[in-house]
Amino acid sequence: MNARPSALIGLIGDYDAGVTAHQAIPRALALAEGALGAPLQFRWLPTETIEGDAMLAPFDALWCVPASPYRSMAGALRAIRFARESPRPFLGTCGGFQHAVVEYARTVLGWADAEHAEIAPDAARPVIAALSCSLVEVTNTVRLRPGSRIAAAYGTTAATEGYHCRYGLNEAFRETLVSGALRVTAEDEAGDIRALELEGHPFFVATLFQPERAALTGRLPPLVAAFARAAAERVAGLPERISAPAD
Repeated sequence: MNARPSALIGLIGDYDAGVTAHQAIPRALALAEGALGAPLQFRWLPTETIEGDAMLAPFDALWCVPASPYRSMAGALRAIRFARESPRPFLGTCGGFQHAVVEYARTVLGWADAEHAEIAPDAARPVIAALSCSLVEVTNTVRLRPGSRIAAAYGTTAATEGYHCRYGLNEAFRETLVSGALRVTAEDEAGDIRALELEGHPFFVATLFQPERAALTGRLPPLVAAFARAAAERVAGLPERISAPAD
């Protein structure tokens, strides 16, 4: 009997052993692998090395991880666009959420001047802006939209999650940003956006919170399990694998 091929997940971000989320992500993927019974591999993709689609093509799924600003915003946006258009299962958490919004605004809405205020504080169109209340090491409740992928992953319409974040979607641009395929699928108790999904895509979910942190206490993050399942299902549907790039 042939062994099941591994799903190869690319982690878009600049690895730092001191970042809590970066400690949690490998553990979360290991827990997902065990729960799914499907082999998973992952590889970190430093943002400054992402120069074209060819290096992204071997990956079955892409996760844009926390700890921005990245060394190359252009590299992160290129990878997000590839995941959105190819399409590959995509998960963006914290900084990944923020950059998914910028990529969508620039590429889909045609807002070439869309910016992240942390990187461009004087931008005319900061679609990502400083939060009115910082969410650094804050935990709170999020309401999940019934029928969304994230609600299906959690099996409920409410969850408690943690953050390490100072920037989020700029409410001044909310109406236009979420009037098309990009939809709000989680809000906090004040009605602020905490997760987005892309309609018409196999799996494209971005959260301002960091669900991967659950793995640090030995708990499988439901959203990571759903993302890993989408990656495994993509592999199962492929006629053959593309060779993975060498380290």
